[in-house]
Amino acid sequence: MSYIFAGSIPSNSQIEKLRLILSTYQDGMGQLVFEPEKSLPGWRDFERSVALAFDGIAQESKAIFDVLVPISQDPELNYGISCKMRQMLQTVERTGRLTVEVSNSSGKFWDKLKANGIDDYNTNPGTAGEHLLNLVESWHNEASLAQGGIVDVSKSFYLLLQWDKRFGRYQLFQFPALLPNPETLSWEVDRRRLIGRDEDGVMIEWYGHSGGQLKYYPFADQAIWSSEVFKLELLPESDLGYGLKRRVLEYFPDLWQKAHKT
Repeated sequence: MSYIFAGSIPSNSQIEKLRLILSTYQDGMGQLVFEPEKSLPGWRDFERSVALAFDGIAQESKAIFDVLVPISQDPELNYGISCKMRQMLQTVERTGRLTVEVSNSSGKFWDKLKANGIDDYNTNPGTAGEHLLNLVESWHNEASLAQGGIVDVSKSFYLLLQWDKRFGRYQLFQFPALLPNPETLSWEVDRRRLIGRDEDGVMIEWYGHSGGQLKYYPFADQAIWSSEVFKLELLPESDLGYGLKRRVLEYFPDLWQKAHKT
């Protein structure tokens, strides 16, 4: 399967805006709360931050693309960004591979296999693996121009944020919105996992009997683009505090004070 990526790499301006937006989630409002009024951005925060930094729209749903960025209004046309965030930066540096949880739609994956006569992937792992990856590709195609959708898949991409909590480091990687050709992988079952290997190791894993996660391990050096490792900007000192208290004091200072007197 040949594929030519027709999109563009993120600009320096977009990446700096993204870094600053992500930094705001340290104020206790991020998904990953580790002590009062202190937090870090989580996966949903990442999606919303990408939408704002790229002038796009966060889907806030199970759609295959988490963010749609308008290309034109008439006709409506967008490119899609599938945002994935994992606390695996040290693993990237150690192994050279990223960790991407593509989907955990266990029911949809099993429905696809059973529709093709497969009740257990142990008997024919190669055919099962091909059906799974083709199903993900079909989800992209459903949103595509060719199927009457509003997404130019050739300009769409995965934006992967890998991070390291211990040292507060983050790095972005961009890959085409495409998984490996299943015919190029060697498929096997290891315990309860369905595995697709390339010549260097595991490229695809599916935990069909436990959680249903389909995981993808691309090589970092095969990314279309990657950022420098960066850190979040430190928050300025504030007499108002952080988190919800700061927000309500900023938006409604007089009403908040009045509420304390009643």
